[in-house]
Amino acid sequence: MRDLLDDVQLEDAKKLLPDWEVSAEFLFRVFLFKNFVEAFDFMTAISSTAEEMNHHPDWANVYNKVEVRLSTHDSGGVTSLDVELASVMDSLFSED
Repeated sequence: MRDLLDDVQLEDAKKLLPDWEVSAEFLFRVFLFKNFVEAFDFMTAISSTAEEMNHHPDWANVYNKVEVRLSTHDSGGVTSLDVELASVMDSLFSED
């Protein structure tokens, strides 16, 4: 089990992840793409990383929109693992 982020770490996460809603309970972001194929390709790319990290997002896809909510369930909130996966998502998204 990972340690939950403290208030200072959560503030740092907000600076690192400006496009994300950051709280002690979860990280949340909506990614918008040109179409369904691009959205699905993004999810496919993330799935490999998530599996390697053994950290799987709660997400939903409707056409060109992917909504992501990250939390470390066994820790009961946000940990460094969530920030790491969010950063990976941001880096893959910016390449699109």
